[in-house]
Amino acid sequence: MLVTPAYAQAAGSAGPSLLSQLPFFIAIFAIFYFLLIRPQQKKLKEHQAMVEALRRGDQVVTQGGLVGKVTKVREDGEIEVEIADGVNVRVVKHTVQQVRSKTEPAT
Repeated sequence: MLVTPAYAQAAGSAGPSLLSQLPFFIAIFAIFYFLLIRPQQKKLKEHQAMVEALRRGDQVVTQGGLVGKVTKVREDGEIEVEIADGVNVRVVKHTVQQVRSKTEPAT
């Protein structure tokens, strides 16, 4: 009697096969894709388009909570924002969270 009944019962059951678990894993990946990955990619594309469309005169809100008007758009990924009369700060473009009011393009 070297083998107890509990070990003998466990040896007989192999469990579900990998092939039977495959649909479950595919369903979990599909749920993650449609509920997490895809919306995040869409939000990122919208933010990049908003940042690229920034121009002088736009009123913006930064991630730090500063509200101001864009006075200069630089080519090195920065903008100058006037947060008070005569007070300009340099801000990285990608830290702009929201554009409150857009200016019309000059024609």
